[in-house]
Amino acid sequence: MSNQLKPLTTLPFITCLLLLMVNDFYLKGAFHNTLTGKLSDFCGLFIFPIFWSALLPKRKLLIFFLTGLLFTYWKSDCATTFIDFFSAHFWPVQRIVDPTDLVAMVILPLAWYSVNRRITAIDFTPYLKFIHPYVISIVVLFAFCATSMPRYVQTFDQPQYVLFNSKALLDSNDYEGEYTIHRFDSLTVVEVNQITTTKRPVKSDDYNKNLFLTEIDKDIPIQMPAIQGEMPFDKITFLTLRTPGYQDLLRFKGARLDGKFIRKSGNHLLITGFYKNGIEDSVWTYLDTASTTVIKKTFVNGERTQIQKFDTDKLISSNRINTRADTITLKYIQLGVLTALAVLMIVLIIRNYRAAYPEVLKIKLVWKYLLCFILPFFVWLMHIGIAVFITDHYTETFDFIFNIFLIYIVTLPLFIIIVAWIKLRKQIDLLWYCLLFGLLYNVFLEYQMLIMLLPDV
Repeated sequence: MSNQLKPLTTLPFITCLLLLMVNDFYLKGAFHNTLTGKLSDFCGLFIFPIFWSALLPKRKLLIFFLTGLLFTYWKSDCATTFIDFFSAHFWPVQRIVDPTDLVAMVILPLAWYSVNRRITAIDFTPYLKFIHPYVISIVVLFAFCATSMPRYVQTFDQPQYVLFNSKALLDSNDYEGEYTIHRFDSLTVVEVNQITTTKRPVKSDDYNKNLFLTEIDKDIPIQMPAIQGEMPFDKITFLTLRTPGYQDLLRFKGARLDGKFIRKSGNHLLITGFYKNGIEDSVWTYLDTASTTVIKKTFVNGERTQIQKFDTDKLISSNRINTRADTITLKYIQLGVLTALAVLMIVLIIRNYRAAYPEVLKIKLVWKYLLCFILPFFVWLMHIGIAVFITDHYTETFDFIFNIFLIYIVTLPLFIIIVAWIKLRKQIDLLWYCLLFGLLYNVFLEYQMLIMLLPDV
């Protein structure tokens, strides 16, 4: 097997592997331009078929053919339906449809040559004997998993602009839809469309959105090194930004929006609202093309507290929105209720134990062992049933598999102790124990979420 994996130790393979990891872990975040996007495609298309060809040497031609076919499919609109389904139900995936990425497929013939070439005495790229193939295999698997971490996209319902005193010539196409560049003589306005991150938000709410916006004027120059001109903090700037579909009347204080915001289409108002240091404030009104109010949003410190919908200026619905502080309070209440129910299960178990003592539930030995291995699955079902009634329930990627695994390895030994040592007193105790462990597992998960929701001190 070690000889079979030798193609993973050539200098071109090691170089592309290192470039892929450096690019995805650092360069993309630091520069975020077309070059860093294309570099991942070239390096990935080089190492991917070589790695699988080393594992399945008799299927090399099929692997290279499928690599090219799947890459073409992935970069096309045809994959959108599958990606949306997969992201919604299994693992969030971000993908930019860019036909120019297909140019990276020119690397496949070089990868084919690399995996099929013969080493000669004058070969300039021999196997690196000091690197063990097994070590490289582990690194490759890590690179495939880590560099394909789910990307979480923070979008913005209200327009977000940042002002810079810069004449930098920037192209919006270099930022994959995250930013749009607007030039005003010596000034540059950066429109923030969305922000992509690998850090999963605890809760996708306005508080999380505000975390991105708080330092956005400091973060953008990191993404765009060409922008260096900071606006004086107290300088007031009025600008009118025109696009084919609308015009925005903007008031900046320093680099951030501050004051009234107006969006118009011709003579019709579309949006009116207020900013305070780049964060939404007060009441935002959305109107249709007849300047009739359709939606009103109330903000407090950048967090929505109420959404009202209108039909020809007549209120038809009003919904209150929980702020992060409200969510934290609710989480404390949920933990209190779950803990109280867990205590109730313990009381019921103890009561049955005392009522039936010294009698025990007579169960055949084979059924005892069978129960120990089956009951953890019922605990998981109890956990799912309880979680249905918990708002903002704590979830992580691949929870379905992870929860079954964790619940099983924790509760299996507990059920063995219960059946073999504590002894069951009544049949109903099986239900109480499953409910107890299901409740305790939900307490564990919700406590985790509460800790992450609490602001850093």
